[in-house]
Amino acid sequence: MTISVRLPDDSVRELQDGSTGADLAGGIGPRLLEASLAIKIDGQMKDLNTPLADGVQVSLVTSKDPDSLDVIRHSTAHLLAQAVKRLFPDARVGIGPVIEDGFYYDFQVEKFFTPEDLLTIEAEMRKVAEEGHLVVREELSRDGAVERFRAMGEQLKVELVSDIPADQIISGYRQGDFYDLCRGPHVPNTNKLKAFKLLHVAAAYWKGDEKNAQLCRIYGTAFNTQKELEEHLKRLEEAKARDHRKLGRELGLFSFHPEAPASPFFHPKGAIVYNQLVDFMREHYRAEGYSEVITPQALDVSMWKTSGHYDKYKENMYFTEVEEREYALKPMNCPTHCLIYGAGKHSYRDLPIRYADFGRLHRYERSGVTQGLTRVRTFCQDDAHIYCAPEQMKPEMASFFAFIMDVYHTFGFEEVRVVLSTRPEKRIGSDELWDQAENALAEGMRDAGMTFTISPGDGAFYGPKIEFQVLDALKRPWQLGTLQVDYFLPERFGLRYTRADNTEGTPVMLHRAILGSLERFMGILIEHCAGAFPVWLAPVQLTVLPITDRVQGYATEIRDKAHALGLRVEVDLRNEKVNAKIRDAQMQKVPYMLVVGDREATEGTVSVRHRQQGDLGGQSLDAFFTQILEEVKTRAR
Repeated sequence: MTISVRLPDDSVRELQDGSTGADLAGGIGPRLLEASLAIKIDGQMKDLNTPLADGVQVSLVTSKDPDSLDVIRHSTAHLLAQAVKRLFPDARVGIGPVIEDGFYYDFQVEKFFTPEDLLTIEAEMRKVAEEGHLVVREELSRDGAVERFRAMGEQLKVELVSDIPADQIISGYRQGDFYDLCRGPHVPNTNKLKAFKLLHVAAAYWKGDEKNAQLCRIYGTAFNTQKELEEHLKRLEEAKARDHRKLGRELGLFSFHPEAPASPFFHPKGAIVYNQLVDFMREHYRAEGYSEVITPQALDVSMWKTSGHYDKYKENMYFTEVEEREYALKPMNCPTHCLIYGAGKHSYRDLPIRYADFGRLHRYERSGVTQGLTRVRTFCQDDAHIYCAPEQMKPEMASFFAFIMDVYHTFGFEEVRVVLSTRPEKRIGSDELWDQAENALAEGMRDAGMTFTISPGDGAFYGPKIEFQVLDALKRPWQLGTLQVDYFLPERFGLRYTRADNTEGTPVMLHRAILGSLERFMGILIEHCAGAFPVWLAPVQLTVLPITDRVQGYATEIRDKAHALGLRVEVDLRNEKVNAKIRDAQMQKVPYMLVVGDREATEGTVSVRHRQQGDLGGQSLDAFFTQILEEVKTRAR
């Protein structure tokens, strides 16, 4: 008996009943069989040895397929666990998922692994890979899986299996002397795994709950080829040099203290950059017709119940009680803007109304997931909400799209990806309104000629959203801005406006941010420009370096003139050689250095150095000031 399968070019291939993906690949040619890692059956990734059914659409997955990386990395995570169990038999295995750019595996051990241990484990992984173990999928009932993992002494796996519904078939994979719980798919043989690297160790709580045991997490990465791996490791080294936490310390921008966990303290130089970002957005708000508002930090929980945050978001909120009333620190501004809108009467002539708010927000993030400026517990957003009539949505969206792209280009983010995130499982409102909101966002993007992808289930609980992801200098994606259509909060807060025919309508609420969290954006920007801010943002825009004590008066005169022009300037009066002063200014990423000696003092000139271009030669002081002021005014990169 034979079956027919359809290939990507729509050709049909006849196979014996019971044939697998490996049989298909081998029938086409031995080279393809050697190159194949998995197979897609009707679009679903499966193991290469999966039996094929009649009439299915199939595609063999090789290293040329982008999806092959997930298979390689998931299989390498199992390889890591097998090597650990060989070297450390008392270790208990947790989970080992694929993550962006790699994988990790959690282990319960008495003593955390050291960097030296990682080298030993990696060597053992290579040994296991070269042994060429077949990777075989097995299916068990839940009770059978519990019994097997209990006999193996793998209590963490027993917990995982026990959480699975009793009627569900459970799959595991065996490779040599190692067996692990997994949905798959995996490579057919461990000898397919050649280009991998263990990176570092971190602590993690079992199931992400700090009440549970602390596990040792090993991070690693894997690629199809050694060349790809080496290129990635080179990018990691560059990323390490650009790490905003490291540069933040070195440049004196911010610090963190245990007295306020995951809450940054901005030093004077950091505050300059922070405030410049706020001023930049305020300037654009004035041009775009936004009105800035200021709203309270703590509000009665009744408001958060009205908005729906109490039911859907309370695990991420901070609460306090005063005079027998319960209050919550605001995690977002939207309900407070609804109160402002509702405090007055509005007609169609008033709309759209655009409220902007730089108020401080507080969200509880678990200590295990906070990271530098990019994930904190207290922050400020360039947050705004637009109240408009339904027919005004499209022009408001078009205006916002132009606004956000202009902002990103100013900061040198030339490549922007756009994602439409649709309704999550936990949400408020009817499916009809969700359809309306999702369609409105999609139509707005199509009308603007924007290319976008869809991320199912990742919308906010009160509405779908468009997410804007920028690629930094290392081509890493960062999600920054958002635009959300919300029909629900205006209805919940009883917001109204008078239409042209004197009937009452409910405005549509557009939630929008461009930079997002200013703290997070600042961290991303530091890494994007490696701490070398453009002149308009730099905490110190120029430093004056006198060669001798005789010209210190001229140096301070230059400083005073620069101050009068609104420039941020320092004078280095230390008793150091000028080369040491230049080196230190370079380390502090100061855009311009003005070296002055006897000749410059006599002629009223300066010798200009740029942090990247080096010596620019002598200039008159007026010519230099004209140049730098133009850079600041135009926000040149």
